[in-house]
Amino acid sequence: MSLRRSLTPFLRASLALRIALASALFGLVVVGGALVVGYIALSQQLDVRSSAELQGKRDLLLHVLSEIPSPATIRDNRHRFGDLLIGHDELHLALIDPAANATFVFSDIARQSVAGLASTPDDANSILSWTAPAGSRFSAVRGLGRVANGQPIRFHLSLDRRHDSRLLAGFVNATLVGLPLLLLVVATGAWLIARTSLAPLRRFNRLAASIGAGTLSQRVSTAGLPMELADLANEFNGMLERIDTGYRRLQEFSGDLAHEMRTPVATLLGRTQVALSHTRTIADLQEVLEGNVEELDRLSRLISDMLFIARAEGHENPMELETVDLGHEARKIVDYLSLVAQERGVSVEVTGAAPVRADRILVQRAITNLVSNAIRHAHAGSVVRVSVRVEGQSTLLVVTNLGEGIPQAHLERVFDRFHRIDTGRARTDGGTGLGLAIVRSIMTAHGGYVTAQSEAGGETSFTLAFPSATASAP
Repeated sequence: MSLRRSLTPFLRASLALRIALASALFGLVVVGGALVVGYIALSQQLDVRSSAELQGKRDLLLHVLSEIPSPATIRDNRHRFGDLLIGHDELHLALIDPAANATFVFSDIARQSVAGLASTPDDANSILSWTAPAGSRFSAVRGLGRVANGQPIRFHLSLDRRHDSRLLAGFVNATLVGLPLLLLVVATGAWLIARTSLAPLRRFNRLAASIGAGTLSQRVSTAGLPMELADLANEFNGMLERIDTGYRRLQEFSGDLAHEMRTPVATLLGRTQVALSHTRTIADLQEVLEGNVEELDRLSRLISDMLFIARAEGHENPMELETVDLGHEARKIVDYLSLVAQERGVSVEVTGAAPVRADRILVQRAITNLVSNAIRHAHAGSVVRVSVRVEGQSTLLVVTNLGEGIPQAHLERVFDRFHRIDTGRARTDGGTGLGLAIVRSIMTAHGGYVTAQSEAGGETSFTLAFPSATASAP
């Protein structure tokens, strides 16, 4: 938790700043690693160079010694050894005659090397290291050479590494000075690049800030956007489209509800005002109340249907899926509506059977709405047919009647809320104009769909199509 609290200011920083800081940190790791590798490589190269230089001077020294007649003449040939060291102030030479126990040194460092390398074996091919009392580091080679008469001479050849140490120290100092500047340049560049790359996001911000109830039609232009932001813009536009559609449907819902409720409320108010305007008999008042009950009943059904559609579209109606035989349910509903069919002089036939996975109550309501609608609009003496069959990957229930038909101009809108072809007739029949809208909501909730086909003065059929995913064995 403490780590999370400590990171909270960073997490709340702007995205460009976070990218800049992350780039600087990454740059620090990469450049730091590269500098460590460079330091090690440079140090190794300096060691190789010093070794090569010592080996070369050793070979020259052995050649000069071979031309010296005897150890006694070393002092007389001191200039030849001096020539060997000219231009190489960092080289220091000491010669020791083991037979006479005499030492010839050419500097104080050479004398110190004799003491510093006293315990090391004579090996002219090995590079040795020793440190002077002052703290300077030296590389050295120690071995035996022979003068012209064959007598051995021990030599100590040391190379002062202070220049190499200064070079390495300069490398480290330059790194410590340049690295912060380099990281600052990297962070600044990353910040500028991130800020420039994130400029389209500010378009999202401005658009989101400008969107209100009256500007839901605005969309983000994908022109010039990179692929990632183009996908984000498409998703954002899709979200706006869904919100706009939902808002418009809510407006339509409110307008339709207000429009439909206005008629029964106005009727109730008018009948009641007329009844109260004069003294009425009990029979007159009873007639008024009976009429009001009819309007209140219609208003109650209207409100109930609207609530059902709203909940269905909002996926608030939990469904209890089970295996439902469409043919069996259709026959039950036809039996229930048989009296209504007889009153209108219509007969109803059901054929076929097929199981689906569905909510039994919702399926019954959808079939009831379609069959009652078909009976209400069928010609007297005709037959309403309900057929159930499996076709391809769908299970279909088709309700067909012979009536006046639905004009093509209205066919695509028959499933809209409150859409009526004959407004006066629908209200006389007691309909709310929501039956087919409820059917569509039920089928959408089941992952299916409903369609309508009609011929003027001929057959009209409504088809419930349940998808294959809802079908199962009986």
